[in-house]
Amino acid sequence: MDVTLLIKAAVMGVVEGLTEFLPISSTGHLILAGALLGFDDDKAKVFDIAIQTGAIFAVIIVYWQKIQSTVAALPSQRLARRFALNVLIAFIPAVVLGLLLGKAIKAHLFTPTVVASTFILGGLIILWAEGWGRARAPGEHPDDHARILNVESMSPLDALKVGLVQCLAMVPGTSRSGATIIGGMLLGLSRKAATDFSFYLAIPTLVGAGAYSLYKERALLSWADAPMFGVGLLFSFLSAWACVRWLLRYIATHSFVPFAWYRIGFGCLVLISAWGGWVQWKA
Repeated sequence: MDVTLLIKAAVMGVVEGLTEFLPISSTGHLILAGALLGFDDDKAKVFDIAIQTGAIFAVIIVYWQKIQSTVAALPSQRLARRFALNVLIAFIPAVVLGLLLGKAIKAHLFTPTVVASTFILGGLIILWAEGWGRARAPGEHPDDHARILNVESMSPLDALKVGLVQCLAMVPGTSRSGATIIGGMLLGLSRKAATDFSFYLAIPTLVGAGAYSLYKERALLSWADAPMFGVGLLFSFLSAWACVRWLLRYIATHSFVPFAWYRIGFGCLVLISAWGGWVQWKA
């Protein structure tokens, strides 16, 4: 058993879990972390996608009561059926565009320079969405102008729009959660509603991506890889569980502006270090 490989798997699992549901791009961080650790071959790329399942288990546990009650109410309650339909509608665009463009995107855009650039651009968009620098009336909250205060109030068209925005996250460094949360806010959802729907949408999106990747690249894998994947899944689950619980408390009283500045600062650091030759980032 390669202990060094297991340590790398644990580090990557922590990176995935801490960044998957924050608007800072898990894929971008995994690409950069993999470049630094020398954990970036074809098998590592399958690993990066597969360990997202660990993070999704954390969401399922945190939202278990809601998920269980919705499933139980599907045969009898129209509201439950509409919510489930909205999640399905939002999921479909990522499936279609992922099958059409996924291979080309991985071939040309999975580079540290692209990731750093989208970090910066995404940070600027978050600042704009949060109204940073714009004057507000005393006591005014951004959600005061929200059209939708909870996920049950979303229409199928609202869900489709969020699903289309999610497709922007196919470009590494964009952030799936960032695209759906900030995009949802711009479409009229409250910060809480956008965050909740982003988490629910993550369940089919990330489970589907992980299963598809494992099936498609199954020839690369063997039972000898099981410990590496197991460690990655475990650490991804634990760190994601802590992160999701923290984020739900955080958004009750805070904006996403600090994440925007983090994205901008980190993106600039990556670009400067690459141009200066301080770090040999690899594709």
